[in-house]
Amino acid sequence: MLRTGLDLVLRRAVADEYAAIGELTVAAYRADGFLVGDEDYAATLLDVATRDREAEVFVAVDDLGTVLGAVTVCPAGSTYAELARDGELEVRMLAVAPAARGRGVGHRLMAEVRSLARQRGMTRVVLCSQERMQAAHRLYQRSGFTRLPARDFSEAGISLLSFSLELASGE
Repeated sequence: MLRTGLDLVLRRAVADEYAAIGELTVAAYRADGFLVGDEDYAATLLDVATRDREAEVFVAVDDLGTVLGAVTVCPAGSTYAELARDGELEVRMLAVAPAARGRGVGHRLMAEVRSLARQRGMTRVVLCSQERMQAAHRLYQRSGFTRLPARDFSEAGISLLSFSLELASGE
């Protein structure tokens, strides 16, 4: 069982956390069967240093310093961006430790992304997700995202559904 404190702090990841973030992300994807048939993707998930250099990794940590979740954000033009266009911030590799699920960690990370996008003057937040990631889709919808079918695509035989969150001017 994961021992954690009560308060969450959301912030940019630091290098000392990269290994824990990578392991947490792989564990989360594996727990839901999302690496079956795509085990090579685990190496990408584990390489947090490159992700944080070429995009940005944010974490949710508790008051004991335990990393409970992480998310990668990238603007258009980042090597990690698959959907983002000018004025959009893209969400990638959202993961919550299996033992920390159901405690609002994912929702808080998505709220942090929304806040970050607003601070940067973005007009939209976008993301893509495997068709079978139904729990994630529910989180996105509860966070205000709607489907963006015009940007759905397939990669390596995996169908990816696109979602967007429109940010009103001046938010």
